[in-house]
Amino acid sequence: MQRTPESEKAPQATVCARDARTHPYLPHTAGDATEEMLRHIGAESLESLFVDVPSALRQLEPFGLPPALRSEADLARYVRRRLSRNTPATRALNFCGAGVYQHDVPSVCVEVAGRAEFVSAYAGEPYEDHGKHQALFEYQCVMAELLEMDVVSIPTYDGYQAAGTALRMAGRITGHRRAVAVGSLLDDKRSRIAEYVAPTIDRIEHSTADIAAVRASLDEATAAVFLEIPDAEGLIDADIRAIADAAHAVGAIFVVSVDPIALGLLAAPASLGADIVCGDLQSLGNGMHFGGAHAGFLAVHDDPRFVYELPTRLFGAAPTRVEGELGFTDLAYERTSLAARENGVEWIGTASSLSAIVASVFLSLHGPHGMRELGDAILDRTSYAMEAIAARAGAQVRDADRPHFREFVVVLPDTAPTADALLERLVEHGVFGGVALNDSELLVAVTEVHTRDDIDTYIDALAQEVAA
Repeated sequence: MQRTPESEKAPQATVCARDARTHPYLPHTAGDATEEMLRHIGAESLESLFVDVPSALRQLEPFGLPPALRSEADLARYVRRRLSRNTPATRALNFCGAGVYQHDVPSVCVEVAGRAEFVSAYAGEPYEDHGKHQALFEYQCVMAELLEMDVVSIPTYDGYQAAGTALRMAGRITGHRRAVAVGSLLDDKRSRIAEYVAPTIDRIEHSTADIAAVRASLDEATAAVFLEIPDAEGLIDADIRAIADAAHAVGAIFVVSVDPIALGLLAAPASLGADIVCGDLQSLGNGMHFGGAHAGFLAVHDDPRFVYELPTRLFGAAPTRVEGELGFTDLAYERTSLAARENGVEWIGTASSLSAIVASVFLSLHGPHGMRELGDAILDRTSYAMEAIAARAGAQVRDADRPHFREFVVVLPDTAPTADALLERLVEHGVFGGVALNDSELLVAVTEVHTRDDIDTYIDALAQEVAA
């Protein structure tokens, strides 16, 4: 275990006697406040509040936080020293993906995200909104154009939740409690969706993207068929139209999760038969931010059966009392949990609206031609990296003969170090080499920020370490 250098140790704080029992950063911690709150809600202990969280995901040991610091200046100094130990992607070549991607973030996106009228993006009433309702309405419009859908709602927390919400919507609409997921999904996404849909969907079964396998997996008790494009391994060649027809043939709803940055290149799923389209906005100007500025979008056709199942807010334009003037306000507010409260079908609190505004800036800045160029650039770099790794790095690319967008799986030879060990060695070359799927496979992501020289540097380091 490394010892913390003296320069990084937090200074000891002096706490006045009258505050000795109060946590310096958390309210309602003085005296027996915690015990009073537990008694009020009928809970035996704090532990009893978290019994549904798997032990592997719980922090069972102390966090190792410093003692209370004297001032904000002391706290800022301590945090800066801790953060300086990180190696950001600006100082290393980053080929990690698996849900959080290093795409270019135009400076105008950063500027708009920091504006005072948007920085919280917590929507209030029209008379106190200061433009957020209009900005979110415009987000809905540009996303609807990109997705070729009629109605786009305000985001959920992330794309995983949006996928779970879409399946829950399908369960409520059809009255069925079975879903089929087609193709490859990340284990984390599969787990999150399964937990989230539990009130509406009893089980999610899985099928390959082969259309015969999809048809064999469906029956008239199927609520939804779920497909991700690109899938967890970057594949983009699923026959979306055939899968849609198979779903509709048994009365199921077809849900497609798509990364919107790919839609300058790929056909919109709605044009191929998707009933609900969902995904994550992280790739549209929202950056990585130590794990991603995520926001999940949901889009449907102008069909009341679907629109009234959307749990998040919708904003529309309507005439005001002033002739020729438009106002921006809620539509069908009664269907949201904010209005229905305990009778709501799904709870949505503070949404990721700032990420939505940033995404609309990103899309407006690029336009249709820019999005096409962006998609082509990512596809070209992905193809180059796949070919070069197979030719020069002593490793293989899974499904190398099939089209990939941004991600692909590298299969290491038997003589190579384990994937985790290899990634540690690549860090010494200044390269974050991907995400280990198991001991012999890496998930590698290539985006428009990577030049050919960047890719060559990665492949040279990979070849050296695979052969070591």
